[in-house]
Amino acid sequence: MNKHKAGIFLSLLLLAVFSSCTKQKPNNKLVINEVLVDNQSNFQDDYGIHSGWIEIFNKAYSTADLAGCLLKVSSQPGDTVTYFIPKGDVLTSIKPRQHTLFWADGTPRRGTFHTNFVLDKNNANWIGLYDSGRKLLDQVVVPAGILKANQSYARVSDADNQWEVKDDSAEKYVTPSTNNKTIESNPKMDKFEQHDPAGIGMAISAMSVVFLGLILLYICFKFIGKTAIVLRKRNAMKAHNITDKQEAKEKGLGEAPGEIIAAISMALHEAQGADHDVEETILTISRVKRSYSPWSSKIYTLRETPHKK
Repeated sequence: MNKHKAGIFLSLLLLAVFSSCTKQKPNNKLVINEVLVDNQSNFQDDYGIHSGWIEIFNKAYSTADLAGCLLKVSSQPGDTVTYFIPKGDVLTSIKPRQHTLFWADGTPRRGTFHTNFVLDKNNANWIGLYDSGRKLLDQVVVPAGILKANQSYARVSDADNQWEVKDDSAEKYVTPSTNNKTIESNPKMDKFEQHDPAGIGMAISAMSVVFLGLILLYICFKFIGKTAIVLRKRNAMKAHNITDKQEAKEKGLGEAPGEIIAAISMALHEAQGADHDVEETILTISRVKRSYSPWSSKIYTLRETPHKK
């Protein structure tokens, strides 16, 4: 009886472990990255219409698919609108570290990326992104009264925790379908250019690395060659039962003449070259039927032997 209970317990334990291993992890690679509510003269959709939009960002280094996910919007209690992202559109697959836009124009018949809701310009907008299992992936509340026309509410940088208002200034500008923070300079390059404006140090460093590498390769090949020669001579002395190095040197054991090395090199070159002949493995013999004609008969081309009298 105890063995029976122990077997049941182990079976349940293995079942629990297997279920936990096969349980799918939630897709938290997708985040809401930027929202523009009042679009007067900003980015246009593929119909040439200015509408509010919601930017989704894939923060992972693998592809994420939005097919089957839900976009929910609410500007007042109890008026939540849900947009189901259709399946079957290849454009819903977002590549690593890339963006996609959803137009909040209330006309879903225009395509996959046109939602069935419109963002409220006067009240706060709550936006939630859910996966196909109705699990919340990300959410944001766009406060009321802080955004003017053509201004967006966005993360400081892609997938950052802090949000800010982006206007038409040089540092904070609206960035639909692109990085929220664009780096226009490289501090390391600027510092290097400051210390070495002519690039002389860079040239000397590069040439030093190249010549040092060539010297190391020369030393390695020379050491490997000498080691190979010593081993070959030792093996030849063992094969001929010779222990005297002077005698082995006089007989030339382990030394390959230049003709052999040249022949081996030529054979390797031809074997690896594109001009090497590749023979076919299938031999086809076709029977040729020719009609007989006296004009083409070989007997008339033979010289007759004269008769002896």
